[in-house]
Amino acid sequence: MGQPETIDAVQEMLAEQGYVCDRALGTVVFLALRLGRPLFLEGEAGVGKTEIARALAASLGRRLIRLQCYEGLDASSAVYEWNFAAQMVAIRTAEAAGDSSRAGLQAELFSDEYLIERPLLQAMRPDAGGAPVLLIDELDRTDEPFEAFLLEALSDFQVTIPELGTIVAPEPPIVILTSNRTREVHDALKRRCLYHWVDYPDFDREMDILTARAPEAAEALSREVVAFVQALRTEDLFKKPGVAETIDWAKCLLALDVINLSPEVIADTLGAILKYQDDIQKLQGSAAKRILDEVRSSLEPA
Repeated sequence: MGQPETIDAVQEMLAEQGYVCDRALGTVVFLALRLGRPLFLEGEAGVGKTEIARALAASLGRRLIRLQCYEGLDASSAVYEWNFAAQMVAIRTAEAAGDSSRAGLQAELFSDEYLIERPLLQAMRPDAGGAPVLLIDELDRTDEPFEAFLLEALSDFQVTIPELGTIVAPEPPIVILTSNRTREVHDALKRRCLYHWVDYPDFDREMDILTARAPEAAEALSREVVAFVQALRTEDLFKKPGVAETIDWAKCLLALDVINLSPEVIADTLGAILKYQDDIQKLQGSAAKRILDEVRSSLEPA
């Protein structure tokens, strides 16, 4: 599929994959595609930053390559590794066969046959289906040296392997970086990208998202679920529930054949929307009933 020609086309394209985005996000995605710029998405966990990469890859018919970031991630782990076990077998086989050509053996050992490609190198390779979507997920988990390396790699869309030389992407990948903002990412990397803060959706958009992702849920139940989760986000919680939790909770309620929320059902299923025991304890007893009463009052027609 070709790239969308308008912002509306971007929104429609993503909606076909079950991803509902507002015009601001649709605009920055359109510009990232049109200008060939990396897209940097920040926001709380569970608001749909990672999902947009999946939806974009599916809608464009491109391969999705994901680099999951973590503390201690370095350039070699993100780009390539050598298959040392296979190299050792090749060395012993050559020794047993009496092959004394050291230069020939070294050239064989450091060839593509023994190269293990990691996400960044995979994204630089030619792809018959078009440039892949490269998702660099949770960049804030890494450290500054890796950021500096990434800035260089994304500036020229090339990586260097000392034994093989420099590998340049024939077509730059579509790059999406995400951050939960557990720390600030360096300005130099942000300047290389188009930036967008992905916020919690308002009631109407979250309803649209839930309808797209859990269409079997009755409208009345969906409205109660969305309103209750949105009310939870105003509470003093350690980790506020994201859109992902809204969808998970609705699916749990459907699996239990729930028609309407009740304090008992909420107490039994809190683990689908809250992931910390301290937060769950705050919703025990009368707190859940209080929020549910406020939700139902707000949903009543004026």
